[in-house]
Amino acid sequence: MTRLVRSVNGRMWTVRGDLEWARKPMTADDFEHDVSAGYGPGVVMLSFIVVLGVVLVAWTPGDVVVPAWVVLALLLVFLFFPVRWALRRPWKLVAETGDGTPEAPIERWVGTVRGVFNVRTEVAKVARNIQTDDMPGFDGPLHPVE
Repeated sequence: MTRLVRSVNGRMWTVRGDLEWARKPMTADDFEHDVSAGYGPGVVMLSFIVVLGVVLVAWTPGDVVVPAWVVLALLLVFLFFPVRWALRRPWKLVAETGDGTPEAPIERWVGTVRGVFNVRTEVAKVARNIQTDDMPGFDGPLHPVE
């Protein structure tokens, strides 16, 4: 997700969002979202659910007819959290300009946004701020980096 934006004074800015697959370091802002006991509890719960599912299927009498909507509902329940996890991954937003010459110094603003839909709106806000104010706004997720 990359967008080129021309500011009020004519400088060209590149605003881009990159999906962060690696686990980012925990900060005070993300404390309640990143508390984790590792992969152990998740593996235990997933194996427990698989064992219970196998037992349920194995003990079902042969003349029981399972409607298709029950299977679809179970599939939706099992896929809810993995899809939510994928859509809520953190994105790194970067807005930068300049080619390194004294006339056009390099400016770089970096921030993090959680969620694919939020990153689209934040990129649009940053682009609008650059077009009107010549820099990303301080009230958004981006902060200047030296």
